[in-house]
Amino acid sequence: MEKFTYTGTTREGQAVTQTVEAADRYAVYDIARTNGHMVTSVREASSFSLERFFNLERINLFLTRIKADELVTMTRNISSMIKAGLPLTRSLSVVERQTKNIRLKHTMRTVREDINKGKQLNEALAAFPRIFSELYVAMVRAGEEGGQLSSAMETLSVQMERSSTLRKKVKGAMIYPTIVLMVMVIIGVLMMIYVVPSITGTFSSMNVELPLTTKILIGTSNFMSNHSFLVLAGGVAFIMGSISFLRTRLGKRIFHYLVTRIPVIGTIVKEVNAARTARTLASLLRSGVDVISAVNITTDVVQNVYYKDILKTAAERVEKGTPLSEVFVERTDLYPVLVGDMIAVGEETGQISHMLEELAQFYETEVDQKTKDLSTIIEPLLMVMIGGGVGFFALAMIAPIYSISDSIG
Repeated sequence: MEKFTYTGTTREGQAVTQTVEAADRYAVYDIARTNGHMVTSVREASSFSLERFFNLERINLFLTRIKADELVTMTRNISSMIKAGLPLTRSLSVVERQTKNIRLKHTMRTVREDINKGKQLNEALAAFPRIFSELYVAMVRAGEEGGQLSSAMETLSVQMERSSTLRKKVKGAMIYPTIVLMVMVIIGVLMMIYVVPSITGTFSSMNVELPLTTKILIGTSNFMSNHSFLVLAGGVAFIMGSISFLRTRLGKRIFHYLVTRIPVIGTIVKEVNAARTARTLASLLRSGVDVISAVNITTDVVQNVYYKDILKTAAERVEKGTPLSEVFVERTDLYPVLVGDMIAVGEETGQISHMLEELAQFYETEVDQKTKDLSTIIEPLLMVMIGGGVGFFALAMIAPIYSISDSIG
């Protein structure tokens, strides 16, 4: 008889791990079935096991990330099952079995167990702040309190999906130019270190006056060739220093200020933040969250510090009785004029959540179109930059050849 350890679930859905003696692995399933357990994995309980020294499950949970799309799918599925009449714990159990993400599976199991112990869903989700944002928890809480959990989670899934789509479009527009620029820099460095020295050796053996462009190219090449380690270390230090600086409060404020002032890019940044603000506020208000709490939660959703400042001011002024629209009307330097006007109409008609949703839809469409236009503009600009670099290199290399020809003639 050998010892085996199996993991599985009870009939109630509780996770279980047991070590048993059996003739082989197949006998373990019979023992587990007798105990009322459903087996998910079986391993030999050997005297030496990596899992005794390293908790592999914890390591996997730590390394595994939950993608936004997985969270959207989970939220939409729970909403559909609740709407179909399934109890919440049963819905969570189904999602737990469906997902292949071990971290999400573990999270759903823990949430389900907490609910079985008497906790509300929003309380169980709040225990995982790195997975479920304050926005997520607040909308679930509002849905539970209003008896509209299915509707709240459906709204939440739409909000998350739109935000994820918006983020992907902006990132997608920047990937191509970033890759091209990186390749250009790498090729330029390699040419300076390996190609230029072999060519300039010919020029140095001849007593001719070199053009300024050639002198600049040769000087740069000599420095990079003779101090390659220093150049590499300096480049790494510059990148790491820049990243560290951008994480500081001052660095964030400078960077966030600049991105809103760059032509074309600045317009997209403003419209992205307008769409994100409107979409988040619309989702929260529609779920029953009060205006002040909705604005405070939206402050955590936006990333730009200047937009955070505006929303913090908005929450403070709304608490004192100022209409929400007034704050946005005063800050047309960052929020488009339409935002304040539409919110004002929503306040007058009592349909603020509907107006905010219309705003979000409008600016999401605008961002979609502008990112496509940006891709169209960037491509020829990159071609001009590449052509300029190649032209400078060719001029610096060809000009001395003409000088040598003239001196020989």
